[in-house]
Amino acid sequence: MAAMEADLRDGRLVRVTVRWPVTFRATLKLSEQHAETTGTRSLDILHIASAKALRMKEFATFDSRQRALAEAVGLTKVVAD
Repeated sequence: MAAMEADLRDGRLVRVTVRWPVTFRATLKLSEQHAETTGTRSLDILHIASAKALRMKEFATFDSRQRALAEAVGLTKVVAD
């Protein structure tokens, strides 16, 4: 917790407000379009939908299915396993 608080204080992490209705709509859409082909699970899809709803350009993951979905929706700098 102390390291996270230091990262927040030093600007390496920032707090954001998630617009849940937007995020849940995006989650549903991503699930319908990609879950069958990528094998991503609900929380993985929610994580990526959150990034998209927050208009993130980059995404980091070590999960191959989550990476496949992130790449499919245009998120860059996706970390390989």
